[in-house]
Amino acid sequence: MNRKLWTGVITAVFIAALTGAALAHTPLFSCWDNGDGTLSCEGGFSDGSSAANIPIRVTDEKDAVVFEGKLDESGELTFDKPQGAFSVTFDGGPGHTLTVKSGDIK
Repeated sequence: MNRKLWTGVITAVFIAALTGAALAHTPLFSCWDNGDGTLSCEGGFSDGSSAANIPIRVTDEKDAVVFEGKLDESGELTFDKPQGAFSVTFDGGPGHTLTVKSGDIK
């Protein structure tokens, strides 16, 4: 193979690898206070893939689990609002975990 062709092949492989990384899905997760003693959370991925059945874990300030559930087929979950400070974690697997602290929920 001549040098120009080989350089072109290497460049094409490198660009394809970078493009694949750029198209990887990023987790998206938000929670809001419904004003009736419940919270709702919604999750998804930036590429539009489903977050159905993704585990959601709510922990108190001592990191004790106070609620566990899974997002429904629409990527949503509603649950009773815990007392005190807490965190809600979307566990989409390695590199796809997001946590929302109670102080950030409006």
